[in-house]
Amino acid sequence: MHPMLNTAVKAARRGAAVINRASFDLDRVKVTDKGHNDFVTEVDRAAEQAIVEILLSAYPDHAVLAEESGASANLHDESENVWIIDPLDGTTNFIHGFPQYCVSIALQQKGQITQAVVYDPTRNDLFTASKGGGAFLNEKRIRVSKRDKLSEALLGTGFPFRDMRRLDEYIEMFKAIIKNSAGLRRPGSAALDLAYVAAGRFDGFFEKGLKPWDIAAGSLLVTEAGGIMGDFTGESDYLYKGDIIAGSPKIFAQMVALLAPYK
Repeated sequence: MHPMLNTAVKAARRGAAVINRASFDLDRVKVTDKGHNDFVTEVDRAAEQAIVEILLSAYPDHAVLAEESGASANLHDESENVWIIDPLDGTTNFIHGFPQYCVSIALQQKGQITQAVVYDPTRNDLFTASKGGGAFLNEKRIRVSKRDKLSEALLGTGFPFRDMRRLDEYIEMFKAIIKNSAGLRRPGSAALDLAYVAAGRFDGFFEKGLKPWDIAAGSLLVTEAGGIMGDFTGESDYLYKGDIIAGSPKIFAQMVALLAPYK
């Protein structure tokens, strides 16, 4: 395992330990509203702190872009090494004790994602990838699914929960997907959904309005597992735009054809 990936795994496990401790006594977790249906807990913050501490003690000159603390002071366009972190993706699930959430950590080097960890603490599933080295689940190689017909595909998505202005458009998209696929799921953690695409548990995934920390690690898992990531027109500049389609090559192409009108 690449030493930087090793450090990221250590950081993810440390963040997950904070989350697991809190999950045993959810009634005591303090929840704050960031906006409509957008929650942050003291657990998100504590997990993020634990993660950042491990990464920066190993690589003090690296920059950080994290969901709760934002960008570190040394983050700028030319930053060579940037850790992109979501300490708890699926906070709403976590608050309710619904066991679908994860820690997501990625390293971006000169604009490319090179290391990725997505860790699901409730199932002890550790997804990892290094650029050019393949994707793994608990150290076993994973590949995207072999299904090639959209009509047989199980797809994941997320829908707007903060900003309701695009809800009608989403419902149109769901109609199109439901009519043309074997099923649609909305588990509530985009980073974990992308890991599921990499592992072949989902044949594809789509969502609009995501943040870089939702996408960064999962995108490398998908591409290293032989899948394709793109925006709604199939282009590859999705990380900071936030509209994404992911899937095995054939399913990806069929999803782009179906979803292009909603770009």
